[in-house]
Amino acid sequence: MGQFRFLTGGESHGRGLVAIVEGMVADLSLEVEYINKQLRRRQQGYGRGPRMKIEEDKVEIMAGVRYGLTTGSPIAFFITNRDWQNWQEQLSISPVEKEAEPVTSPRPGHADLAGVTKYGLEDIRPVMERASARETAARVAVGAIARRFLEELSIAINSHTIAIGRHHREQGETSSIDWQQVETSPARCAHAELEKAMIAAIDEAKANGDTLGGIFEVIATGVPIGLGSHVSWDRRLDGRIAQAIMSINAVKGVEIGAGFALAELKGSQAHDTIELNPRSEAKGLPWRHATNRAGGIEGGISNGEDIIVRAVVKPIATMASPLPSVDLRSSERAKAHYERSDICVVPAAGVIAEAMLATILADACLDKFGGDNIKETLANYRNYLSNIS
Repeated sequence: MGQFRFLTGGESHGRGLVAIVEGMVADLSLEVEYINKQLRRRQQGYGRGPRMKIEEDKVEIMAGVRYGLTTGSPIAFFITNRDWQNWQEQLSISPVEKEAEPVTSPRPGHADLAGVTKYGLEDIRPVMERASARETAARVAVGAIARRFLEELSIAINSHTIAIGRHHREQGETSSIDWQQVETSPARCAHAELEKAMIAAIDEAKANGDTLGGIFEVIATGVPIGLGSHVSWDRRLDGRIAQAIMSINAVKGVEIGAGFALAELKGSQAHDTIELNPRSEAKGLPWRHATNRAGGIEGGISNGEDIIVRAVVKPIATMASPLPSVDLRSSERAKAHYERSDICVVPAAGVIAEAMLATILADACLDKFGGDNIKETLANYRNYLSNIS
C-alpha cells in the first residue's frame, strides 16, 4: 500500500539481509555512510547480546542510486551477516547428507509454536530464523532512506527510552529532552539517575538468567498539517503508524499522544484547545494547539504538532533460564530452546521505531505532495504551505 513501499528477505544466520525499496523520488542525495550510521545506532544499547559483537552492519547498494543520487527506480541493497560463516551447514540452501539436529522445544512468547504448526514443519529453525529481530536491520536501512527524504522537508525523528522494567520516567514536555544526551546514553535515556537505575535492572536480570522489557517514545517534529486522511480507514495516519510500530518484534502495545491516560480524563480535559498564534511561529499558521494530548494527529490527519508515539516492548522470549515447554518430537515436558540472546532491547527498539515511523511519514508526504524528482516534490510542498498560511 502506498507509493513508498519495501520488501525484506533473509534469515538471522543466513548469508545476509536484502531489501527492495520502491517509490523514492529521483535526485535525492543518498550516501552509504548515511545509512550505515543508522545501522550502527540499532546495534547499540545496554543489554544487547554477543551477536552485536560479531556483526558490523553495513549496507551494499545494488541498484537505484548513481553518483550519490537516487534515480527514481527501485533501490536494492544487501547487508552481510558475518555470523553466516558459522551456520553454512545448518542453513544450507542445497540438500545435505546429514541435516542439523532439529529444534523441537518452542519458546513461550516466541513465534516458534504457532509458526511450526501453521507451516507444517518438524523443525522450529526456519521459523526462528525469519521471526528473529535480526530482520529489523534491513528495516532500519530502509528507514534511513525515508529519513533522508524527510530531511528535505525539515522533518526530524528521534526516540528515547522512558521505561525499563519498573523504572519509569513520567511523561513530560518533549522540549525538555536533550537528544545529544540520549545518543550518548547506553540506555538511550535523557536522565542520568534514571539511566543508572535502568542499567542496574538490566544487570540484575542478566544475573538471574532473565530478560527485561520497557517503553520507548518516538517523536517526529516539523510534520506539516494535512498528512493522512479521515475519509477511509486505511488512509488514517494514526492507524498506519500504529500498525508499523506494532510490527516491530516484541512490541505489544502502541499509543499516540496521551494514549491510554485519556481514559481517566473528561472530554473537557482530554482535548487540545485551539488558540491564536499572532507570531505565526508554527509554519506560518495563525493558530496553534495549547497542548498536544492528541500526539499530532486528529481524525487520522496530522494537525501540525509533533507526532508522539509510545510503545511497550515485552521482555525477550529467549532466556538463559528457559521456561517450561514441550518437546514437539517426543511429546514430553522439556525446557524451552535457548540460544544466545539480548537481555533488553528497548533502546534498540526505539531506533527501529524511528525507521518505521519514517517510512510511514515518507509515504504520506509522497502521497500528499507527489513528484517524481525531489525538486518537484519540494515545489509542491512549498506551494501547499504558502496556500494554507
